[in-house]
Amino acid sequence: MCGSLAWEVIGVIDTEGDCAEWSFPAEPGAVRGARAVVRGQLSGWGLDSLGDLAALLVSELVTNSLRHATGPIGVRLVRPVGIAATLLVEVSDPLPDPPRERAASPDEECGRGLQLVAHSSSRWGTRPADAGKTVWFELSVPG
Repeated sequence: MCGSLAWEVIGVIDTEGDCAEWSFPAEPGAVRGARAVVRGQLSGWGLDSLGDLAALLVSELVTNSLRHATGPIGVRLVRPVGIAATLLVEVSDPLPDPPRERAASPDEECGRGLQLVAHSSSRWGTRPADAGKTVWFELSVPG
């Protein structure tokens, strides 16, 4: 289980395996920071092959949080254990409303983040918490 932070990541569930978590202020630099820590942690775990995709999907979810929430944004990675392993990635914010997947028109500059998460991950979803929500996705670890 993860070590504790200065604030509790919203909606964390107990999991098996190593994990890492960070908290970012709701500021534009959070997206760049989240990408960097995700890539760095996955590299440290020997999961470089998932780094670019995980960083891309995290940046989409952190961007969504920035657009709609005003509080801290949590990012959490849970390193897989076992043979049929998956990487669990969570992005939490204090806004209770779950995100909604929608079809963006060709001219829109936003509205594709959740579609990207849905089509690029093996599974994804949201779960409410007492003070906010967590959007999570899983990536299959190449064997």
